[in-house]
Amino acid sequence: MSIINRKKQHIEICLKEEIEEKSYFDDIVLIYNALPDINFDEIDTKVEFLGKELNLPLIISSITGGTEEAKEINKVLAKVAENKKIGFAVGSQRAMIENKELIETFFVRDVAPSTLVLGNIGIPNLNELSSEEIKNALKEIGADGLFIHLNPAQEIAQKEGDVNFKNSAELLKKLVSELDFPIIAKEVGQGISKEVGETLKNCGIKIIDVAGVGGTNWIKVETFRGGSIPDSLLNFGIPTTCSLLELKNIGVDLISSGGIRNGLDIAKSIAVGAKICGIALPFLKAYENGGEKGIIDYIDKIENELKTVMFLVGAKNIKELRNKKYILKGFTREWNEQI
Repeated sequence: MSIINRKKQHIEICLKEEIEEKSYFDDIVLIYNALPDINFDEIDTKVEFLGKELNLPLIISSITGGTEEAKEINKVLAKVAENKKIGFAVGSQRAMIENKELIETFFVRDVAPSTLVLGNIGIPNLNELSSEEIKNALKEIGADGLFIHLNPAQEIAQKEGDVNFKNSAELLKKLVSELDFPIIAKEVGQGISKEVGETLKNCGIKIIDVAGVGGTNWIKVETFRGGSIPDSLLNFGIPTTCSLLELKNIGVDLISSGGIRNGLDIAKSIAVGAKICGIALPFLKAYENGGEKGIIDYIDKIENELKTVMFLVGAKNIKELRNKKYILKGFTREWNEQI
């Protein structure tokens, strides 16, 4: 099956099937401040990331590319990202590297000339793509940086999956040394452990997107496409909350994604240790249900909720939010105590 057909199926399955996992953000409780020395109207949610100022600590995470439908989706999402000053990431660029006619399905700089735009390549592709090819792919879409996605669970479940992850760390280290773009290592929904985080850091990676269990389950997506994996492994992985705690002290910047759905989830992620957050599936659904206005309304709701949480914990900016206390309970607490 062609990459184009696979991308079409991914979009259809994500919109129609039950492929989301349980989020563990309820395991994090922020401490209420009954006497905040704050004017709500002066709360500042701005952050700087990769040299770009964002109005919210938020990226529209990698969703799609490579099809006409993807082209339209990416344009609308990127246009809103530009207007709202949040980040935007394209789906895997392997398709456009193999077929130059697909470049336009990833290119969004015509509607997003100034905001943060991130490219995307899977780590198995480093076996076949040169650093120069990846660099050119980033330049062709005007990207500010690159997501390298780590997805062994998705690949083993995918019927066309590439399961050769041999020498991945060495290939990544080589890419970091040869590519003059910031590189962000990210999972796609099964999380990253401390040990893997330290390996990534030793490869030269300075930013990790934990992308843990709690949002879109790409193992399930691939089984809907006819892939195969034992039922006992359908939920395999590390919850986002646990992955954040695993990595918070290893000395890299963290992106929290995997089950982020609202401003409260963002606030909790930042308090635990994330620099910014990523959301994917809800943006796709907002586009499907309401187009550009639906996406804008969703971002406005996130912003209002984040500011409200910051007011209730007494944080007038994101820096102060990072220093707010929290309580852990449930599975996340058990995980944290054992690590």
